[in-house]
Amino acid sequence: MHTFLDARSVVRELAPDEPVILNRPHAAARAARFFAEKFPGKPMYAVKANPSPDLLQILWDNGITHFDVASISEVRLVRELLPQATLCFMHPVKTARAITEAYREHGVRTFSLDTLEELEKIVEATRADDGEIARDLRLCVRLRVSSEYSELSLAAKFGVDLADAAPLLQATRQVADWLGLCFHVGSQAMTPFAYVQALERTRAAIADSGVVIDMIDVGGGFPSVYPDMEPPPLEDYFQIIHRNFEALPIAYNAELWCEPGRALSAEYSSMIVRVEKRRGEELYINDGAYGALFDAAHVEWRFPVRALEDDLVQPFSDFAFYGPTCDDADFMKGPFLLPADIQAGDYIEVGMLGAYGAAMKTRFNGFGAAEAVTVTDEPMASLYTGERALPLSDNVVSLR
Repeated sequence: MHTFLDARSVVRELAPDEPVILNRPHAAARAARFFAEKFPGKPMYAVKANPSPDLLQILWDNGITHFDVASISEVRLVRELLPQATLCFMHPVKTARAITEAYREHGVRTFSLDTLEELEKIVEATRADDGEIARDLRLCVRLRVSSEYSELSLAAKFGVDLADAAPLLQATRQVADWLGLCFHVGSQAMTPFAYVQALERTRAAIADSGVVIDMIDVGGGFPSVYPDMEPPPLEDYFQIIHRNFEALPIAYNAELWCEPGRALSAEYSSMIVRVEKRRGEELYINDGAYGALFDAAHVEWRFPVRALEDDLVQPFSDFAFYGPTCDDADFMKGPFLLPADIQAGDYIEVGMLGAYGAAMKTRFNGFGAAEAVTVTDEPMASLYTGERALPLSDNVVSLR
């Protein structure tokens, strides 16, 4: 992979016709070290955010030893690349064959569930040939919690309701060598209070069930920086999570886990796109809704952008983007702030695409090709530079 100083140097040397992914290994390494050193428990990378083998290796090399895998394909990928990694199959709905392969061939012992049916499936799929039940299962019951403090909700699809949690926890405890409770507050949680609220629901579930809990997994939701989304420092999240974790009625040696995806990978990548046409305040670019800008189209995510030309002098204006396909849905309304004199042939860097960006690219309509190069400059925004974006007093929850 070629190495360049920054996006402008890529444009000067390559003048690319297709989008170019810019990877920043140093940014991913910094994020990994931050979580490994400062989170008061065990960080587990959510592979779905970006399954790039290069990124997975960087995270491993910088202290991330546990990986949240959500499919048998992700299990195979990470196990082949990182034979010593701890893999946790955290998708609450799995096929029996996937469970069996993960358990027997890849050494997976940790599985998530949110129903009695899934519990029974796991028990049967891991049963020995002689009919004996597996005695080394590490099972995590996923609890449904609110996503009201997050930019993207994850409250609808998975998780057992609090009213139904006690019997599921009791049944799971009977077959689990090690029992955890997990939840997900939603993607891009903009205040640490999201975790306080979820941990209070966790407390109620433990009290109702009366079982011994060996692990609490606070899931993902740890944010990155985007336009109009500047969260408090991650240290504030860690401190509040730790304080509320220690107050739970759990085993004295219980572990605290988390599942960062976006927070570990967002700063890893950006992308160069080219303007192919301008129509008023709409720019036709060569990536879009079926590529790395899926979120910009489908959930109206505003990624940071900057023009890469030196001769653009007019003030910034609001633009919308059209992607390269023939589909009208290939539209990103933004607004994206760029110089008002930007024209066809100009290049734009779109930042913070390491999470759910490059991983979402398809080949729909024959588009989707993208070269990847390494750059050494800083990402367009960062939570790991030591600068506090918001004062501590701006948090919804005060530190008592």
